Amino acid sequence: MDDIAEDSRPAPPGFIKKIFLTISQRYQKFLDSTVPHLPLRWIATLVMILLFLVRVFFLQGWYIVTYALGIYHLNLFIAFLTPKIDPALDELEEDGPELPTRSDQEFRPFIRRLPEFKFWYGATRAVVIAIICTFFEFFNIPVFWPILVMYFIVLFIITMKRQIKHMIRYRYIPFTYGKQKYRGKEDTDDTMKS
Repeated sequence: MDDIAEDSRPAPPGFIKKIFLTISQRYQKFLDSTVPHLPLRWIATLVMILLFLVRVFFLQGWYIVTYALGIYHLNLFIAFLTPKIDPALDELEEDGPELPTRSDQEFRPFIRRLPEFKFWYGATRAVVIAIICTFFEFFNIPVFWPILVMYFIVLFIITMKRQIKHMIRYRYIPFTYGKQKYRGKEDTDDTMKS
C-alpha cells in the first residue's frame, strides 16, 4: 500500500525545468517593472528600430524582413486604434452596447482592442526578431525594394483611410489628452467671491 502512495506523488521538478522557471519569472518581473515607464519603453523601442534600419541600410539587404516588420507594426497600430467592442458589429445586433453620440447618453470610456503595453511588447519583440533575422543570410531574399516601399505606402494609406472613416462614422477618438477636470462647488464659490 505504501508503494502506491509513493508512486502517486508528483516528481520534483528537474534541474532544467527549474532553470527555465527561474528565467521566466525574472523576465516577467522585468516586464512588470517597465509598465510605469511608458516614455522610456517607447524610446528604447524607437532606438532599436533605428538600429535595425541602420543595419539594413549598411548591409543593403533584408528588405523582405523590413517589409514584414512594417506590415506587422501596421497591424498592431490598427488594433491599437480600434475599440475592443467594434460598433460596426454591434450595429448588426439591436440590443448591443453603443458608443454615446449625445451629451445626455451614458459615458463609456474607450477600451482598445490592443492595450498600449501589449502594443509596445509586440512591436519590441518584432524588432528583436527582425534584428536576429539579419544575422542569417537565407532571410536575405533578393527583391526590388522600391516596389515594396510603394506597396507599403499604398497599403498604409488605404488602411488608415478606412480606419479614419470608421472613427468618424462611429464618433470615437482613440487618444485622450489627460484627465478632464470638472468644476466643483468649491471652484464656483471661489469665482463668485472674486
